[in-house]
Amino acid sequence: MLVRTFASRLSKVTTSKTTTAITTQRCVRSLSSKAKEWIPDVSIDTDLVHGGVMPDEKSGAILTPVYLSTTFVQESVEKYLDKGYSYSRTNNPTVTMLEEKVAKIENGAGAICVGTGMSATASCINAFMNAGDHCVITNCSYGGTNRICREQFVPLGMEFDFVDFSDPANVEKAIKPNTKLIFSESPTNPTLTIADLEAISEIAKRHDLLHVCDSTFATPYIMRPLDHGCDLTIQSLTKYYDGHNVGLGGALISKTPELFERTKLIQNMHGNIMAPMTAYMMLQSMKTMGLRVTQQSNSAMKIATFLESHPMVEKCVYPGLASHPQKELADKQHRNGLHGGMLWFDVVGGDTAAIKLMDSIKRPWTLCENLGATESIITACAVMTHANMIREDRLKVGITDGFIRISVGIEDPDDLIRSLDEALNSLA
Repeated sequence: MLVRTFASRLSKVTTSKTTTAITTQRCVRSLSSKAKEWIPDVSIDTDLVHGGVMPDEKSGAILTPVYLSTTFVQESVEKYLDKGYSYSRTNNPTVTMLEEKVAKIENGAGAICVGTGMSATASCINAFMNAGDHCVITNCSYGGTNRICREQFVPLGMEFDFVDFSDPANVEKAIKPNTKLIFSESPTNPTLTIADLEAISEIAKRHDLLHVCDSTFATPYIMRPLDHGCDLTIQSLTKYYDGHNVGLGGALISKTPELFERTKLIQNMHGNIMAPMTAYMMLQSMKTMGLRVTQQSNSAMKIATFLESHPMVEKCVYPGLASHPQKELADKQHRNGLHGGMLWFDVVGGDTAAIKLMDSIKRPWTLCENLGATESIITACAVMTHANMIREDRLKVGITDGFIRISVGIEDPDDLIRSLDEALNSLA
């Protein structure tokens, strides 16, 4: 009864007389009814800058205002929610604008923007799984995803099989009568394994299952999972959407209005909506995603090529290299010959040498967590991003104690290579 009450209240906010998408479009039109017409079929680069954002009708402000108000005055009881807003836990004009823009960039029917990428992951599982349900999930993912499945959702009665998604046949073999969700990540964090999203989506459809993909490493600039048959996309907005080590955020993007309405209800009940000021900052920072991702991808390719040829490097993995075992699939799924700013490598001397390199490497490299930012970051996954995985599981997917993951920023790649070369030569 409580869920139905919440759902009926929320439906007034999110769907009005038809669907959430129509409500959002009506709100935008009302704010921009005097705005000049747009040329049709603009590119993703133009959408990243504008993406439906119109100058404020009253002031002409080119940027969406920050609405820090908790509540919104209603003209009368009868006209409750006529303006689309009541309380900022459910909807806030600044956050709504970001949600609409993210949905547009990801080619979805709607998106929820929440506090972190992990909040988006938790929202997805909470929205589409119940006690007794089963999920087929990649055996290599962000460490927090692995942990929340094992430590929060398993004790609540859910089941998870962690499977190698590099072969879609493994996914189909793991499906059970109680399976409800297939959870992929492509490229995977941190091993950069590619999932064949179209093949896995076809499997999901045959078995009447939902397929969600965490596409944080790829970004929508390189790949949009919904274009490859997925039902839902997860993005850690903290990474390439923000891109400046400034804000935390996550998004769950839905392919259909029905899926969106379910996720919007979960967002309302959990109260994990993004803060308006953060949404305002994300609206600005995402404008340069295309410029950043192009530079980061080109620099990553140059750095990966250098590392692969260095005598102190045993192995370097990057989807753009001819040596990547799934290069053909990467080229098929990734647009414009771009493969992102993430790569990893092993050094001669094993874990001890790798840890020495991470401890001693000079700037502009920075030893820390996070990825996708303008600053180049080197990360010890075993003790940072994936420390919460069971060690045996971590080693099985190749994340050794000396696993070196790097996130390439927008600095001059030659400077980054000089620093790496000096650190590698010191290991000899």
